[in-house]
Amino acid sequence: MDQVVINLLNGLSSGLLLFMLSSGLTLIFSMMGVLNFAHASFYMLGAYFAYTLASIVGFWAALIAAPLLVGLAGAGFERSVLRRVHRFGHVPELLVTFGLSYVILEVVQIIWGRTPVPYEAPKALQGAAFTLVQSSRDGFGLVPGHAGPDVCAVADAVVSCTTFPATRAFMMLIALLMLLGLWLLLTRTRIGLVIQAALTHPEMVESLGHNVPRVFMLVFGSGCALAGLAGVVGGVAFITEPAMAATVGAIIFVVVVVGGMGSLVGAFIGSILIGLLQTLPLTVDASLASAINAVGGQVGPETFGWPVLRITLAQAAPVLPYLLLVLMLIFRPKGLLGTREG
Repeated sequence: MDQVVINLLNGLSSGLLLFMLSSGLTLIFSMMGVLNFAHASFYMLGAYFAYTLASIVGFWAALIAAPLLVGLAGAGFERSVLRRVHRFGHVPELLVTFGLSYVILEVVQIIWGRTPVPYEAPKALQGAAFTLVQSSRDGFGLVPGHAGPDVCAVADAVVSCTTFPATRAFMMLIALLMLLGLWLLLTRTRIGLVIQAALTHPEMVESLGHNVPRVFMLVFGSGCALAGLAGVVGGVAFITEPAMAATVGAIIFVVVVVGGMGSLVGAFIGSILIGLLQTLPLTVDASLASAINAVGGQVGPETFGWPVLRITLAQAAPVLPYLLLVLMLIFRPKGLLGTREG
């Protein structure tokens, strides 16, 4: 039971990290119609910027400064490069952002090297946020921080103690605060109203005196800053290395398509769904063959398709999000809450 709960929490934390990434990508696509193939690279930049800044000004200052630097880099790219190719259509935009991802990767490897860097969490985030305790005598419980021997080593009961890292709990908190901040910005502020108006009626917004290209630049920079923020917290929760962009690069596009192109709410739902789909099956060590045998069937090594039938759900977990993507594209191309197909 405790392992199932931990996997559920891991799925939620992974899903919320995916939302931090996919929200910026969705915001950019909603506003500009640009699928930024370098979005995961800005996530990587956020982690590396925070690693460098943390050694100078500390982690908490880097948590604010690193996303701002990534946002400035994204705004500069939109102003100097992307804006020049925007009028030529989607293919040049895809190609230039695809090329940017390789440029960022090479720059990161030149400056910080090809091996993981020792980007560690501050002392306040080291250790466990809480411990799940499952006892044969007292049942299921939760203890803040690390549970002591008096809880996990009881003589007259079988006790299982499983910890949940503080870095993952912090990542979940930041993601939820970011979700609240985005909602307040887009629905309760003047700049949010201008952004939403520029999305649907850019000519009208420009006729009212607003600089629409500048709004686009700010939105692109903000989307990159959100990816950078995900990199700051994701870098300490996982590993900061040059391959970290490739690790999440494909899955965030799965999230955007499943949730719906152009929908922030859809991106949130899709992120949680994909996060759970990646982790919950890890607790199921059963295959299709075992299920068939359990209901009275007879399958074995001589059965046609046996190598596929004996694959367990835990082994198939990495493929499940992409299978969901294929099914979504077949039966609902707009995604769960999408407003456009592409």
